[in-house]
Amino acid sequence: MGWRDRFGLRKAKRHGKARFDRAAENSDIKALIEFAKSRVGVEFFVEPETFATSTTAVAVATDGEWIRRRVGSPEVIKRVARKLAAPVYDVHAVGYPRRMREWTARNKRGLSMDD
Repeated sequence: MGWRDRFGLRKAKRHGKARFDRAAENSDIKALIEFAKSRVGVEFFVEPETFATSTTAVAVATDGEWIRRRVGSPEVIKRVARKLAAPVYDVHAVGYPRRMREWTARNKRGLSMDD
């Protein structure tokens, strides 16, 4: 793997079906890593690819604060989470944590859904 494809995103782009969304970039993965390193108890929730969006991951901290970023494929975020020793869940299997919804309700005014 070359230094330009540090997170394996190029490989993930080859098999996607999303047509309207932009591809995941290294900056997306770096944002998730920085979020996880700067907060306590971060867990990752993988959202599957759809026709309109590529695979995304939501990082949720213990207090419910969260961010969503494109990841290209579930394998990419699983690799990142393994390096960070953070759990990864399939959002279809477990759903979103209550603390995330509560944090969103408390912070509605300043919330940007996809920063």
